[in-house]
Amino acid sequence: MSHRPKVIAGVALAALLAGCGEQAATAPSPAASAAAPTSSAAPSAPATPVAAPDLEADPETVATGLDVPWGLAFLPDGTALLAERDTARVLRVRPGARPEQVLTVPGVEARGEGGLLGLAVSPGYEQDRWVYAYYTAAQDNRIVRFRLDGGGAPEVIFDGIAKAGNHNGGRIAFGPDGMLYAGTGDAARTATSQDRDSPNGKILRLTPDGDPAPGNPVAGSPVYSLGHRNVQGLAWDARGRLFATEFGQNRLDEVNQIDPGANYGWPEVEGTGGGSDYKDPLVTWPTDQASPSGAAIVGDTMYVAGLRGERLWAVPLGGGAPRAHFTGEYGRLRTVEVAPDGALWLTTSNTDGRGDLREGDDRVLRFPAG
Repeated sequence: MSHRPKVIAGVALAALLAGCGEQAATAPSPAASAAAPTSSAAPSAPATPVAAPDLEADPETVATGLDVPWGLAFLPDGTALLAERDTARVLRVRPGARPEQVLTVPGVEARGEGGLLGLAVSPGYEQDRWVYAYYTAAQDNRIVRFRLDGGGAPEVIFDGIAKAGNHNGGRIAFGPDGMLYAGTGDAARTATSQDRDSPNGKILRLTPDGDPAPGNPVAGSPVYSLGHRNVQGLAWDARGRLFATEFGQNRLDEVNQIDPGANYGWPEVEGTGGGSDYKDPLVTWPTDQASPSGAAIVGDTMYVAGLRGERLWAVPLGGGAPRAHFTGEYGRLRTVEVAPDGALWLTTSNTDGRGDLREGDDRVLRFPAG
């Protein structure tokens, strides 16, 4: 069944929007990193790999010749599902084998930054067999779920997220609490990010059926946090803390530590300096060094794929300066994920019309755990 976004109780939400003090603009603050989520819905700690990937080794090329790869999610057996933004294809990808098309998602309208975007695999996949996708349709952005065995058309579980040529968000992931989180964009309508009745410019927290998750900051609302411009990456650390990457406008891209009910300031503020009304980012970069997309966490390091910056950032969550890897080596980097075996998988995005093509693009690269 399709769900329209529920109306949010503005007065109640406003009472929850506690601002935070300023933090360093270029490196995470240890004090901020130690802060725990405040909601009763805070996720429990997931079992995450702790061995850092070997980024000095030559990567294994898992797949080549891809068309704007976007979402990437792993099945329990360690094989991956990959979404191609413009073709709407879902491919099964694994080392040593050619990519295998398993589905073309119907109803996808790929235009600009829209198309088939994020993928997520149900944490109960071995029982329910559900795979989830976020995509741009004729009228909106929406989330569907489907089974790979061809058991019927994809089921729309959440719709009504405004679409545009850019700022469609699109990253989805299951948290350690078993709930489905979705990062949305402002769809080039900046006011939506502060509109508590809009799902745009938000991080949403949903049940696997697409309903507002129990324990959200406002009962009956899907909104987990607001004031975002265009959320592109979601990742949890071993303590259950949620972090998100976000495109800035002209000055600063961001990594944010996400607290339930917090307001991250867009469009009133870009980067730090929001004062007590908004929560400052944990890390910022000039936009030409990042355009941060996918994110993954291994131990106490967050890996962030940079599009315009054409580099992989390693962000120490315990404090210290982020470190850049592969600057310009592979071109635009879209998605980074940790496989069940601890390897780091990285996708390029040079076929999206904004990159310089290299032989074999677009590719999936695999860096083994150290």
